[in-house]
Amino acid sequence: MSTLTRRLLSTTAFEHASAAEACSEIFQRFSGKPISVRKQLLDANQIHLLSITLGRSETSNTAPLEGTPIPPGYHLVYFTPPVLEQELGRDGTDRTVNPLSPFTRRMWAGGELEWNQDPELFLKVGQTVQETTRILSAEPKKLKAGGEMIVVGVEKTFENEKGVALVDKRSWVFQKEITNATQVPPKPAEKPLPEGTYSRDFCQTDVTLFRFSALTFNGHKIHYSPEWCREVEGHRNSVVHGPLNLINILDFWRDTARNGNVEAVPKSIAYRAMSPLYSGEPYRILLEKEGGGEKKDGWKAEIWDSFGKISMKGAIVE
Repeated sequence: MSTLTRRLLSTTAFEHASAAEACSEIFQRFSGKPISVRKQLLDANQIHLLSITLGRSETSNTAPLEGTPIPPGYHLVYFTPPVLEQELGRDGTDRTVNPLSPFTRRMWAGGELEWNQDPELFLKVGQTVQETTRILSAEPKKLKAGGEMIVVGVEKTFENEKGVALVDKRSWVFQKEITNATQVPPKPAEKPLPEGTYSRDFCQTDVTLFRFSALTFNGHKIHYSPEWCREVEGHRNSVVHGPLNLINILDFWRDTARNGNVEAVPKSIAYRAMSPLYSGEPYRILLEKEGGGEKKDGWKAEIWDSFGKISMKGAIVE
């Protein structure tokens, strides 16, 4: 066992709250009040750097002009967690909404975004926007292996001078702290990436993951520390951010369904993360148009890894 692993696993004291007790406590902590209410200027530099990180903008010193619409999903590089390093969890995550220990190992499990369709309410560069964060739910769940976990639902509303522009609902899974080093499972046999009507391939680099972590001020070590991933969490490499793939799905929809129109905004997207993707490993987004009838017009999105597994599912309503 490495020095890093021994130190992490020998110096942390663990409490023993049950999942039900932790759910009750987090509701009492935030009952009847927002978790936070913040205002922020949507500056041009953040989305300019994000566009460069995504390879959607040439390197230049010219940032978007004031009034430029914020593309769907790009709001994720604003309202980043203003937390001192010593206040972060041992895995580098923001602990503001953490349940009681030992349920402090957080993963982004999915969510839903809903945009107001009035162009006057679109988020734009140069606006001062208010973000209000509330807790919606906290439920104890059983893992397939028999352990406990907690699923916490959080809602963030983004409001400009015209009204609410975007409602962002997120589901976070909290599992127990790792008390023993986790073995890295063997890498599966590779399989051909599946075909679809529309497809786009990705293979994220460590630099991209680092830049996205920096833009979102996300200190979670699974996204930039291979040592932490392999020696503590049992991942074979750095993990691709779920929100990064959410943005990639929305960009792909915008390019496919709206010919790259920067002002195109869907009504909503619901998405669910299913298995991790890793730095240096190819994966593919598939996009399929769904018909009308009793269904709402929209698109189905799937992300497949190189080993025959679905990493994320999404449903876009236009």
